[in-house]
Amino acid sequence: MKDKTIDYVLRTTWLTVQKMYNEEASKIDSTMATGFTLLSIDPEKGTPSTALGPKMGMEATSLTRILKTMEKKKLIERHPNPEDGRGVIIRLTEFGREKRDFSRDKVLIFNDTIRNNVSEEQLNHFYEVAEIINDMVTNKKIYNQKD
Repeated sequence: MKDKTIDYVLRTTWLTVQKMYNEEASKIDSTMATGFTLLSIDPEKGTPSTALGPKMGMEATSLTRILKTMEKKKLIERHPNPEDGRGVIIRLTEFGREKRDFSRDKVLIFNDTIRNNVSEEQLNHFYEVAEIINDMVTNKKIYNQKD
């Protein structure tokens, strides 16, 4: 593994995890992106649509497409935001809550399985390295980028 670049390992690992989640989601006629969105919506109060994109780290155009599909499948409903007349609250339907529970279970199984096969120390190092990479990229410390 030493001759592989860091970005290669990050990308191939994420693609493998994404494929695994999509395979599981396909069992209920869904996708990983839909599951991630369901998990990002507050199941009790709903979530303002403007807060959803930043919460998920997604661009508005990609999120809009996912939300339209989810609305067609009756997983979510859009309601006017009482605190902001122009805004919309995304709320889960009962069907959406069921699919959210399925997604949540899959994430918990994944996490438990990894935790059972990786030491606490290894996991802490993984989180530390991921946080450093995220900080360096977010704060443009790699290529000395200027805004």
